Amino acid sequence: MFIVKNLLTENNTLNQKDNNNLQEGKIQKNIAIIQNAIDILNRFFMAFRTARIYEPNNLLLLRQIRAITLRIQNFFDTEEEAYFMLRQSSLYFNAIKLKFGYSNYYLFKFISQEFKKRDISILQFHSGLSVDELEKLIFLLSKKENQSNIQFDEFNAKFKKNGFLHISIEKSPDELSGSNEKNASKIFFLSITHLKDIFSSKEENGRPFLLTTRRLMQSFLNNIMENESFLHGLTNIKNFDEYTLNHSVNVCILSLSLGKRLGLERNELVNLGISAFAHDFGKVDIPLDILVKPSTLDEIERKIIEKHPQYGAERLMQIQELDSLPPEAFHVAMEHHFREDKNGYPRYVKKENTHLFSKIVKITDYFDAITTRRPYRKKVFTRTEALNLMLEKIGIEFDPIILKVFVQMMGACPIGSIVLLDTGEIGIVHEINAESVFMLRPKVKLITDSAREKIDGPIIDLTEKYAQTNKYKRTMVKSLDSEKYNIRVPDYFMAQVQ
Repeated sequence: MFIVKNLLTENNTLNQKDNNNLQEGKIQKNIAIIQNAIDILNRFFMAFRTARIYEPNNLLLLRQIRAITLRIQNFFDTEEEAYFMLRQSSLYFNAIKLKFGYSNYYLFKFISQEFKKRDISILQFHSGLSVDELEKLIFLLSKKENQSNIQFDEFNAKFKKNGFLHISIEKSPDELSGSNEKNASKIFFLSITHLKDIFSSKEENGRPFLLTTRRLMQSFLNNIMENESFLHGLTNIKNFDEYTLNHSVNVCILSLSLGKRLGLERNELVNLGISAFAHDFGKVDIPLDILVKPSTLDEIERKIIEKHPQYGAERLMQIQELDSLPPEAFHVAMEHHFREDKNGYPRYVKKENTHLFSKIVKITDYFDAITTRRPYRKKVFTRTEALNLMLEKIGIEFDPIILKVFVQMMGACPIGSIVLLDTGEIGIVHEINAESVFMLRPKVKLITDSAREKIDGPIIDLTEKYAQTNKYKRTMVKSLDSEKYNIRVPDYFMAQVQ
């Protein structure tokens, strides 16, 4: 016992020293990044002013552009990204806030004015940036007709016309900040819209605008930390016409929550979220008549649909921002239909070890799929039925440990389940109880009274007891099928954001 205690104390001391060294190294690295970013801004400012006076072949201008290009290219030796982002009254480079003193405040004023004129929030550079591209950008920004205030869409059209391959701009929506119900719902629907844009952007080689995707994952994580129950409630939303989009966002949210419970760090969670978000990219290449076929697929059609993991991995390989894509995304795209017993598909791929992220997405993908009505599936499982079915496949279809954590996370009656109470009232599970002893006593929103008349009732806690008798005021009797009772669960969660 004393040996173990001493070893733990010694390890803690060593870990503290390591942490201090790591923290000091990180601070020094950030200082260097800030200095280089401000130097880039200073040279950009001088190049911008020179471009408004002289022709493109001016030697001073070319010298500045070459210096800027070299400094940006150097970032990719150690950094995955290189971008400036304006948020409210702050300017960031690679998520590090840039601080300006009295002597160089004009740089912040310059860049913020140029961004705001065009409604730009992000200017991102990609690996492979050339002097010619940067020169083209500076002259585009410095043109007199582009100096007045114009809408982002108008400037973006001019930007795209120039054919930039290693420079991109984005308009950052304000909806990405905040973590209340209204902002959570906006982020949810923004994610679906963002994914739709990705699926339809074939002319850009499927570029998924990873900076926006990464910020969406950050926003989801913020909301999961503060308002997880509501986000889980939103995963009850099922858009049948755009199943793949809606499904991918639901899988993303549930995967982030599950990853958090498995102890993943924030940067790992962001990469998990991106991987889950992109897990079904391959379905873009599957014929629509197969995806929406109202009957069972024949053998040929089944073989085609089973190619979507391979198609997804191939599509990810085509992304122009490949250096910013988490490598785990390739594993998840290819492996999310692998089973724990080494079966599943693609059948021609055999792996002894499936990636952790793939195991997580396998579970959340399966759960959301079988709780969603599809043209070819007669049975739509309630969330409780889905968990029971998945537990029957533990160790065969799913990783035992991860599935148990998922079931515990979802609760005996997952959020969005319709339940009958012993009072005769019907309610929707609004929030599960974190204490396992109260797993059958969640918070429930009443939607009917004891006479089964529909009401907009309060949210009640099933752990509440009568003071005189110490008996519970209400107890769940059983879960109900929302379709049989014609109850649209998503409507009750969306009503919270009105």
